Amino acid sequence: MTGAEAIVKVLKEQGVKTIFGYPGGQVIPLYNALYDADLHNVLTVHEQGAIHAADGFARATGETGVCIATSGPGATNIVTGLATAYLDSVPLVAITGQVQLQNLGRDAFQEIDIVGVTLPITKHNVLVRTPEELVPALRRAFTTARAGRPGPVLVDIPSNIQTGEVQWCDEMVAASEQASEENVEFDEGALQAAAVVLNNAKRPVLLVGGGAVSSGVANELKVFAEKTGVPVVSTLMGLGVFDGSHPQALGLTGMHGHIAANMAIAEADVLLVVGSRFSERVTGDRTKYVEKKTIIHLDIDPSEIDKNIETTLTIVGDLKKTLVKLNALVKERILKGWWNSIKAWEATEKQALCNGKRLTAPWVMAELNKNFQHKDTIYVTDVGQNQMWAAQHLCIEKPRGHLTSGGCGTMGFGLPAALGAKLARREAQVIHIAGDGGFKMTGMELYTAVNEKLPILSIVLNNACLGMVRQWQEIFYEQRYSSTLLLPFDFVAFAHSCGAQGMKVTTCAEFKKALAQFDERNGPFVIEVVIEQSDLVIPMVAPGAIINDFVVLD
Repeated sequence: MTGAEAIVKVLKEQGVKTIFGYPGGQVIPLYNALYDADLHNVLTVHEQGAIHAADGFARATGETGVCIATSGPGATNIVTGLATAYLDSVPLVAITGQVQLQNLGRDAFQEIDIVGVTLPITKHNVLVRTPEELVPALRRAFTTARAGRPGPVLVDIPSNIQTGEVQWCDEMVAASEQASEENVEFDEGALQAAAVVLNNAKRPVLLVGGGAVSSGVANELKVFAEKTGVPVVSTLMGLGVFDGSHPQALGLTGMHGHIAANMAIAEADVLLVVGSRFSERVTGDRTKYVEKKTIIHLDIDPSEIDKNIETTLTIVGDLKKTLVKLNALVKERILKGWWNSIKAWEATEKQALCNGKRLTAPWVMAELNKNFQHKDTIYVTDVGQNQMWAAQHLCIEKPRGHLTSGGCGTMGFGLPAALGAKLARREAQVIHIAGDGGFKMTGMELYTAVNEKLPILSIVLNNACLGMVRQWQEIFYEQRYSSTLLLPFDFVAFAHSCGAQGMKVTTCAEFKKALAQFDERNGPFVIEVVIEQSDLVIPMVAPGAIINDFVVLD
């Protein structure tokens, strides 16, 4: 068979049914093979849209997303998406076309060393140089993307490898070639020591990170929390692993964390951390973060241990296996005094923007909770104020119910990722939340959603500015609003031009009416929510400050 036919066969062998891509000169042979294949290729408007959609598909399911791009600009257009997936540990396989082997290194038309470009932002990448390497390289890509700590893998395939003859091989990648993290044996002594510390803690806290999503430990965390009585806080990437409606859930911690969540971290004597890399947005001042507490870190990736903060006890290995053993060792407890302090902190957080006296982003999130809580809902957010308001105020009840670009903070991620999530889980209601700046970056993918007949609800929070940058300018830069105030844009007219429907709202009553109109539609629907520029995301901790040192606003 041809190399292109072999690529298609490997995709089917790996269980792939949906791919996202954009054809070009060096992948024409592959698209020619796809013409007769029973695979659904989603033609996006832009390659960045394709890889974010593949990312959303992967995040919504845990399966490996697949993206195809041609050489040169096609390949470089997926770089941001690879970085986004890499920093958030998302399993992706990106297949790029490359110029013919004899033209490599000659500055041929659309030749870019994409393997060199993407080396720091992929879990693995490879340029296929012989027909014999093709099938093993593709199989290894899927194995590597999924194994241990997931991540993106890129396979660069010259066009004459795609057109040339390839011998099919039924032998799969040997188990020994899989990522070594799966076979790490954790320290039983450390596990026993962790249980002793937790059983004697007076102010314990459980912190849930994004690694808990990948490892599927929602049930194990629920057992642990309810048995030990600990309060549970979540990083941005960990939201939903522990049910946000559970009485022990304190919600988001970090720069825009809730007061009770951050205070609990600051005052804890023991902190159990499950699958978090301790980003500076989570810890603030790292020295103060670790003071006067014992930190127990569970993670599958040994490179994360003591990378950002120094921990007391570490257990490296599969999180599910670790937690099952830990749950058997910890005691049932009631932490009445500790919870009295937490409830007092919760009472201090002001909720003025949620009172419904005017249209605000926090009120919108509360209204979404009323309409979609306890339903199969996936929230996909963009980046900026919209992202933080959603993380603070949405009630995420299940893993993979909150998809966002955490590590890279990629504006424009939201809409294409929502498209991918809806294609992955058609039965779920996908709600995309964006700011007016981020939506415009990849808004043309609304056209793709229309062509795919996907009933995605897009909520665009329009404050006519780059909201989070403007917020920093207001607080830290003496209100010098440099290049953050945006010109008017008609989002509803834009939606209509793509074949979608939409409604602009300026009051709470209009928003409720718009939600009702969406329920009657069977395609993409955009609600443009006009909010005030002066609305800020609070609470807020200044960069590098102590986690419970909140910014005081006049």
